[in-house]
Amino acid sequence: MMNKAITDGIVFQPLPFAAGLGVWSSGDGTPGSDTYATSGTGVFVASDQDFGGCLEVQKTSTVQKVRYMGETPILPGCYLRITARVKAVAGPLPNVRIAGYAARNGGSAASVPTSVGPQTTLTTYGAVVEVSAIVGIGDRTGVDLVWPNANYGHFGLDLTGPSGGLVRIDDITIEDYTVAFLPDMLGSVDVRDYGAIGNNVADDSAAFEAADTAAQGREIIVSEGVYKMGQDVSIQSRIRFVGRVTQTADKRFILQKDFNYQTYVDAFEDEELAFKKAYQALLNFSDHESLDMNGRRVTLREPVDMQACDPSRTSFATRRVIRNGQFQPAAGSAWNTENVTSQATYSPGNANTLTNVTNVANIAVGSLVLGSGVGREVYVTSKNVGARTLQISSGLYDAAGTQTFTFRRFKYLLDFSGYASLSQFVIDDVEFQCDGQASAIILAPQGLTFHVRDCFFTKPKDRGISSPGNGCQGMMIDRCQFISNEQSARVQDRTTISFNANANDVKVRDNRSSLFKHFGVIQGGGSTITGNHWFNGDSENNGVRRGGLIFTQPNCRAAITGNYIDNNFIEWTNESQADPAFTTGYSFGGLTVTGNHFVCINVNSGFNYIVIKPYGPNHFLHGLSVVSNVFRTFNGNINRIESIDTTFGNLDYGRTRQVTFDANVYHGVNEPVFNPAYLSHSQSTPSSQWVAATAPSLPFLGRARYIEAIAADGPLQNGAGQVVNQIPYADNNYGTDQRSVRFVFDQAMRGTIRYTVRMDNPT
Repeated sequence: MMNKAITDGIVFQPLPFAAGLGVWSSGDGTPGSDTYATSGTGVFVASDQDFGGCLEVQKTSTVQKVRYMGETPILPGCYLRITARVKAVAGPLPNVRIAGYAARNGGSAASVPTSVGPQTTLTTYGAVVEVSAIVGIGDRTGVDLVWPNANYGHFGLDLTGPSGGLVRIDDITIEDYTVAFLPDMLGSVDVRDYGAIGNNVADDSAAFEAADTAAQGREIIVSEGVYKMGQDVSIQSRIRFVGRVTQTADKRFILQKDFNYQTYVDAFEDEELAFKKAYQALLNFSDHESLDMNGRRVTLREPVDMQACDPSRTSFATRRVIRNGQFQPAAGSAWNTENVTSQATYSPGNANTLTNVTNVANIAVGSLVLGSGVGREVYVTSKNVGARTLQISSGLYDAAGTQTFTFRRFKYLLDFSGYASLSQFVIDDVEFQCDGQASAIILAPQGLTFHVRDCFFTKPKDRGISSPGNGCQGMMIDRCQFISNEQSARVQDRTTISFNANANDVKVRDNRSSLFKHFGVIQGGGSTITGNHWFNGDSENNGVRRGGLIFTQPNCRAAITGNYIDNNFIEWTNESQADPAFTTGYSFGGLTVTGNHFVCINVNSGFNYIVIKPYGPNHFLHGLSVVSNVFRTFNGNINRIESIDTTFGNLDYGRTRQVTFDANVYHGVNEPVFNPAYLSHSQSTPSSQWVAATAPSLPFLGRARYIEAIAADGPLQNGAGQVVNQIPYADNNYGTDQRSVRFVFDQAMRGTIRYTVRMDNPT
């Protein structure tokens, strides 16, 4: 640190009052002026309780001066701070200020803009008040006495205002304060020294880069001013901002050594703009893979169009991370949902396209599509204004023909939908404090492995995470918390959803979701849902419950493992198919539900934990495993854990294959189900044909399609009471509903048999 007292041995500090008042002038401090040793208006007080030795002055003049008669040098590049501590003792309360006499070598007065510092009024007797002022040659912010023509000064203070008061003054200090204005010149360079103007008109880009070139490991200082960056600027040195910069969105400001959000806040002095410019830099400088938000909260006046932060890029596929911060919306109309109604035509043969769309230019990409025959979470992925077409994220199950659709565009804190494709993007340890005004994140229409981890989604207005297309391919949502804005609403009144996904291979792990309409709506296959807790109930007696986890394709290929599924159910549909009737390929299959904890409270007896809802005819089950789960109810029993919603169609029970319900625990369930089911039948009246009903033990009240084993439970006796060792043959699919089994003996028999029956073909 530069300090002339140390480096050059210069003495700035005046003598204390205890050394004698002959060097303290009641005038300008120039040679021959009156001193307090002879003036009679000032005396030395040896032991003041606050100051020790001090000068006591009776104010008798309009401006009562106290000046040190020693010559305090004024040096280029050196800034001095003069400090005085005073207190009023009696009489009228005066004002006090630091003041000085500016002189040139030889003793003549120097012409300076001002010779007095800021004024302070004494308001209380006995209260110690400190006043100070800074003097120096340079006209810098914070310099009170700008003395460009002075060589030295006589410094002290003035008492102004009413006369007659008695004031005590502690020893006046003068110290080298250069450090506040010129950091170690060996460790920093100032952009102004390299031509920067700082008037927000001249382009200072070249000056910044010149300073960076000259820095050679030193810190760049951006001194007071507003610096226009008219070009791309890349700074390799460390940098510190006193002034600020301005730059248009199409230009880049890249800080390589101090790349973090706080530095960009210092640079732009606008937290929203700072985030946009820091994000732009993140995409354009390969030495940093992440943007540290420094734990800062960013208040957004409007949704951040992430693609518009760097208009030159429409796709990005290199890993980048935003971490350690919080976003929240500022109240305003920018967060209002946009609703557009438009007539359009849909053909199942062109499953992901709407044609002849009126008003197509006003429909935003990322809009939710609503209309007759439209499934849940269908979004606009792109549009062609000239062709009047919209591409949508899935097929529509029953919308063939022309109708009026509603397109609802939610507003998101971070909006990635402007990208054509975005891959390998990570958001880590960020809170989206939506305040019921905004949704949180909308993904790009295309991309791979978007990863959200350790984040909080608090009170989203409509959605936590939305995927309008296939930008969710391989998406990972890990250890996040979703807290609804509809905590007090009844289940049937809720509209918000934690997340949706359209593409394959989604991983949703170790999350917690509270009181949404749905936890997740998943269209793609290959999903892994593990270790989550989602609870969607309310306080209503016999309350309505909705699907918590929704699959919208029949062959979902999903694993639901180790979750806590609370007051909602798994709903399995094919509502994303343009032709929902089964004709060929795979029907409902590929789902494993293992080791989960299912709970419901205050529901009616018709509630089920697993609901299959075909949206067309001829579908069947071919691959469902429900193993080692716990099903528990509170405040009332339910009849069964599973059902088929036949609103649009039923299943073909004759084609059921590879279904396992085994090792589950049922508490508060009237009709536990098993497949295979281990049942028994007792015949008290001798008969050669025993008919055993399998209902309600088989899942979905399926047919008794296969008998795997038969064993006598005790002796089998004929009509004469004789024991007959005979195993009957069995007729499966028996009865009009095909849910019974007939056992046929060669004579009338009575007794008990145990048998194993399946509602599916296990091969």
